[in-house]
Amino acid sequence: MKAYKAGEIEKVGNMYFVYGDGGTGKTSLIKQITGKKLLLIFDGSTNALVGTNDIDVIAFDDEDAPNMQQLVISMLEKQVATHDVIVLDNVTALQNWALENIDGASKDGRQNYQKLQVWFRNLGMWLRKTDKTVLATAHQVDNGSNGLTGSGRYQADMNEKTFNAFTAPFDIVGRIYKEKDERWIDLDPENGNHAKNRIDNRKTIKASELIAEEK
Repeated sequence: MKAYKAGEIEKVGNMYFVYGDGGTGKTSLIKQITGKKLLLIFDGSTNALVGTNDIDVIAFDDEDAPNMQQLVISMLEKQVATHDVIVLDNVTALQNWALENIDGASKDGRQNYQKLQVWFRNLGMWLRKTDKTVLATAHQVDNGSNGLTGSGRYQADMNEKTFNAFTAPFDIVGRIYKEKDERWIDLDPENGNHAKNRIDNRKTIKASELIAEEK
């Protein structure tokens, strides 16, 4: 627990969660953030970061899957003190690995998802308590394939309650997409998609301006 006297609230790093289709530039967003960065990547895709010199990368693969939750927490605990920024790339894959491990330990489907939600809630709160700038990315689900269009069409490719538990402490949640050869991020919850902005009043921004206020 932290307590602040009136007028003495400290500025800490913002937390960003961005989801979207493959190829929309989610991983590249890390380049906007200044400072020494720790990237935990869960799909092995590092090509977008070739040529950078301020990012330490830990890439998990299938061999790590049986111990994924323990490895993630262990790596974060070991590395957080020496980095300014923490990035979790492709939380969708992390969720799927974690659920597979939990499924193997119990036959109760509802209990499995409750455990998944608790683990991600604890991870989100742990990240918040570091006071670091945090970026997490995930794939998206397009509900238009089910006949739904317009408001509420897109959401992060995660179990709904797990998504809510994990992103509760995040300051920004947005969907990244391409339109007329430009990349945009939707931060407006009134569009019905997963979105929020607790930092300022921006609702739709260019992807290149996501971290603009921290520069």
